[in-house]
Amino acid sequence: MEGLVMGRDPRDGRRPAWQPLLQLPLRACLLSGGESRRMGRDKALLPHHAGSTWLELSLRLLAQLEMPITLISRHSAHLELAEEIALKLARRSPVSVLAEPPPWEGPLLALHRLMQQHPDERLLLCPVDMPDLSLAALQTLLAAAADDASATAENPTWLHLAHDGERLQPLLGVYPSSAPIRCHLASAVERGERRLQSWLVELPYQAVTLDPRVIRNVNRPEADKRI
Repeated sequence: MEGLVMGRDPRDGRRPAWQPLLQLPLRACLLSGGESRRMGRDKALLPHHAGSTWLELSLRLLAQLEMPITLISRHSAHLELAEEIALKLARRSPVSVLAEPPPWEGPLLALHRLMQQHPDERLLLCPVDMPDLSLAALQTLLAAAADDASATAENPTWLHLAHDGERLQPLLGVYPSSAPIRCHLASAVERGERRLQSWLVELPYQAVTLDPRVIRNVNRPEADKRI
């Protein structure tokens, strides 16, 4: 595609094939700060059928993408566990933790804080409560973002958001933390907006259809027979 050069990262020689050289650098951001009220238990620390917690599984999955990872959470147990897991992951996937300060008012405010922490990067936003999320789904989403000529470093304004065939699933998506997007989000937060869907209606985005079985949010015990 004209304007995009596919190749490997000159810093370490191992840039994944779906990551164009001219785009903003990628970072995975794991959202893990919810109250889990509908679940009745801390979702991030639930045991997963693969033999670990949802939090550890999510971090290990994101680490396979070979990009920096940031965990944002209000819960000290999550931050401490992430630091322990980080020691076991590959060096190409360094993990940093961001302790989310109050007020805790949902994913839009968390995204705002992530953009302030990581300006001029492309943030792969991912929730901890998608226990069936697959590497293939993440790669499909990233490939769609990489193939979009309108989302290059020269014009990093398009968002790429997961869609399950019926509705948008914006907690899984690629959000450029470019100056225009950061300013737009900061203005929305300042005027009191807290709903992610409401903020998105004002922005250009591409919906990327993924297998609904792997991107479902599990919010209640009855939604997952393994719990």
